[in-house]
Amino acid sequence: MDPTHLFELVIGMFLAIIVLHYAAHRLGLPPSVALLAGGALLAFAPGLPTIEVDPELVLIIFLPPLLMDGAWFIALGRLRRHMIGIASLAVGAVVFTCVVVAVVTHLLFPSLPWAACAALGAIVSPPDAVSARAVLQQVKLPRRLQILLEGESLFNDATGLVLFRFTIAAAVTGAFSTVDAVGSFFVLAIGGALVGIAIGTVWVLLVRRLEDDYLIIAATALLSWTSYLLGEFFHVSGVIATVTTGLIAGWHQHTVFSAATRMRGTSFWTVLVFLMEAAVFILIGLSLRGVVERGGGIDVVVATMGLPILVILIALTLARFAWVFGSDYVIRLCNMLGIDRYKPLGARGSTVLGWAGVRGVVTLALALSVPEGFPGRDFILVTSFAVILGTVLIQGTTLGKVIAWAKLSEPASEKPRLTMSQTEAAMAQAQFVVVRSRAYDGDGNLVHPQLLERYQRRATSIVDYAERTEDYTPVLHAHFDLVLEAVATGRRELIRLHRAGEIDDETLHELERDLDLEELSAISAKA
Repeated sequence: MDPTHLFELVIGMFLAIIVLHYAAHRLGLPPSVALLAGGALLAFAPGLPTIEVDPELVLIIFLPPLLMDGAWFIALGRLRRHMIGIASLAVGAVVFTCVVVAVVTHLLFPSLPWAACAALGAIVSPPDAVSARAVLQQVKLPRRLQILLEGESLFNDATGLVLFRFTIAAAVTGAFSTVDAVGSFFVLAIGGALVGIAIGTVWVLLVRRLEDDYLIIAATALLSWTSYLLGEFFHVSGVIATVTTGLIAGWHQHTVFSAATRMRGTSFWTVLVFLMEAAVFILIGLSLRGVVERGGGIDVVVATMGLPILVILIALTLARFAWVFGSDYVIRLCNMLGIDRYKPLGARGSTVLGWAGVRGVVTLALALSVPEGFPGRDFILVTSFAVILGTVLIQGTTLGKVIAWAKLSEPASEKPRLTMSQTEAAMAQAQFVVVRSRAYDGDGNLVHPQLLERYQRRATSIVDYAERTEDYTPVLHAHFDLVLEAVATGRRELIRLHRAGEIDDETLHELERDLDLEELSAISAKA
């Protein structure tokens, strides 16, 4: 394809992202569903070339920043607390699902080698980080379920990639060793974690020495690809390296970033991740045409592969439910034996967790990277794409309804000890103490009376608000509504003065930034 036409296609894809996101918002659909469906329709649009997706390029471009984003913002304390449950899903559920899919596929196609059946299982078994994020952003879950799904999506790709590589090697060489596979997995995981720790440490030291906001943001934006590529260069898990780096950077960013860097960097990163997430689903949809053509056309695919694919999709879903409910039963059994560190999710919580296994870009990339001439390659490719479509279109659209049906409540053990109001009160008290200690000079004369009065009043009012939040909420909403109205009036006057030539651009930008900060503060306080 001509480079100019390729660039035009990329711009067209980003324009389509905006239109499809807007359509999803108006129709009340998850954006991932609209993007996937829109990409699939565009794939068959007259005049558009067949999109050939390079699987290695897709993984390198999209996976590292999206993994980094998940690791950066994940609740690290809850991640540590629920690491056993996350490992059960990220390793145990993936391996179990892989085995179930391999067995079902071999029963459907006895002539297909076991290694090829296992390869399909490895491809479709790990739920995808991008798809999970897209779904979780649209729903409200209890903290435990949220962290289990987020943590699973961060780590299960490593399991799927290792399984895939070993099954492909087994099919090519005709030999497979479970001991070698397990040993290789631990080597890859530990090696990836060490690479991630090294890169994260270097980043912290570097950011502390850089003084320019834009250099810091640029260095941080490159962090995910650096970790992933170095992990792959040293033949360890690039996924684990990226996640580990993201955990370290996310933990330290509160102390190494200035307020200006954090605001600018967060804005840039949010837009970047939004475009990359959306582009992933568009690309998955656009690749449908090539997948169907490889399968011999839509009629041939439906007639010869439709029923086996449906059976595999059902087996895939039931395998996840079996693992989730089985794990919950083990927790219940441990509770009966006096081991009560974890509490069972219950039938409703397990149902939500089991229904949340949405597949995406990793499944597509692994399927496309199956070597030419591999046994059952066309069936593997079509089945992988059907699994992506089925999980995104069915589970992605209905997960919200399943959560509403479950009526899940937050266990007391998962609730933080302090509410937001109580936390604000503690901060205000600490600020008042330091202002009071510096409000007087060496001779005992009050030199900062206004600051002292301001912080004393703020500390007193916030403590009172924390104790009577429900009584103050209507008054505070009215208060901040008026603040927002005043900000809007100030902005209109500022723009009028600039349009009339009364102030220059520098004054406009400085005062506009102050109004923006005041508006954001009021919106946050009102929420």
